[in-house]
Amino acid sequence: MSKIPYKIYLSEEEMPKQWHNIRAEMKELPDPFINPATLKPCTADDLAPVFCKELVEQELNVTDKYIDIPKGILDFYKMYRPSPLVRAYELEKKLDTPAKIYYKFEGTNTSGSHKLNSAAAQVYYAKQQGLTHLTTETGAGQWGTALSMACAYYGIDLTVYMVKVSAEQKPYRKAVIETYGGKVIPSPSETTEIGRKILAENPGTGGSLGCAISEAMEVALKTPNCRYVLGSVLNHVVLHQSVIGMEVKKACEKYDIQPDVIIGCAGGGSNLGGLISPFMADKINGKNNIEFIAVEPASCPSLTRGKYAFDFGDTGKTTPLMRMYTLGSGFMPSPNHAGGLRYHGMSPIVSKLYHDGYLTARAVEQTKVFEAAVMFARCEGTLPAPESSHAIRVAVDEALKCKETGEAKTIVFGLTGTGYFDMSAYMAYHDGRMNDYVPSDEDLEKGFATLPQVNL
Repeated sequence: MSKIPYKIYLSEEEMPKQWHNIRAEMKELPDPFINPATLKPCTADDLAPVFCKELVEQELNVTDKYIDIPKGILDFYKMYRPSPLVRAYELEKKLDTPAKIYYKFEGTNTSGSHKLNSAAAQVYYAKQQGLTHLTTETGAGQWGTALSMACAYYGIDLTVYMVKVSAEQKPYRKAVIETYGGKVIPSPSETTEIGRKILAENPGTGGSLGCAISEAMEVALKTPNCRYVLGSVLNHVVLHQSVIGMEVKKACEKYDIQPDVIIGCAGGGSNLGGLISPFMADKINGKNNIEFIAVEPASCPSLTRGKYAFDFGDTGKTTPLMRMYTLGSGFMPSPNHAGGLRYHGMSPIVSKLYHDGYLTARAVEQTKVFEAAVMFARCEGTLPAPESSHAIRVAVDEALKCKETGEAKTIVFGLTGTGYFDMSAYMAYHDGRMNDYVPSDEDLEKGFATLPQVNL
């Protein structure tokens, strides 16, 4: 076989026409969402006031391994998909490693990240249902940007509650959201009851994804012909992101690439879940022995230091109860620069796979992440997002291990997006102003104290 090219592109015809539903492959399913009022599993009727009808059906679907992608979504995907699988030849040289390193680059669209995969799907279904307005939260801004693009394309109004510290750190991301027609409100805010309550209890807080979710849900429930959409955590978001993993798998098969290790950053878990989905199905069915690694910030270590428990998805405690690895919905993460990973919990799918031993997790400090990001930018020519750089950090670590042992492992990681709106973070790193905050056990206990006391 000839040398594998730097960038492996699939043709438009090879783009996935279906999403992969990993839950239909799992030996044991994640626990169902629980209605906090009845303490019984959530039904479609429980979820319908908050989410679009089709998304509720996808959320509860545990039987169909593959779900067709509607033509209206495929037409949108074709503007930026398939995305390339890139051989990191220059990074390999820099590390002087026998490992082969590949990354799936999801930053080739205007939003700069993988988030557009689910944004397009969720807004399409909202349009089909006849909705006129959507609300959402965003951490680092990638989800808000992607959703504003999708709303502009399909013609739906959007209100975005953006974590306050991120809105302050990334004014240009806010400007892009507004360019596409989205209304941005820094969270917590005075515009909602829960926002005012959080501000009263935590004066001067920089906010969290949990706060922003609470505000966005409150507005959705009070606004006619409106629904709430979420950019991570939920089952249907992992489903939509499976196009990433399916493209990687097809590209690997095309060039006979056999991954030994697959690495993804993990905040809410949708990117990681989508990247590993088809490969994980094969592992569950005994067809491979790939090592899957979830990488999270040491400042918000839900998998590595959290508890596997039922918890609310938001600070205001308005969502269903989800069994997941969590730091407690009341946990207030430090204002680090990986805003998209600053969430107290983890996807129930990813949590269950981790709990059952199908994947491992690592927590990494912020300065180590940016050290890897700068190395990658200088070698590979792409400025990575802080979130993506968590995966780069561990990919570098794994490649250096191969250098020590002489093993020529094949490493694949997800480069979820670009860092061109994150220059304040890069400036802080270069100026020596970046801190490595790691919560103490006492800090974590404060979050665990907010876990609901339920007997399930």
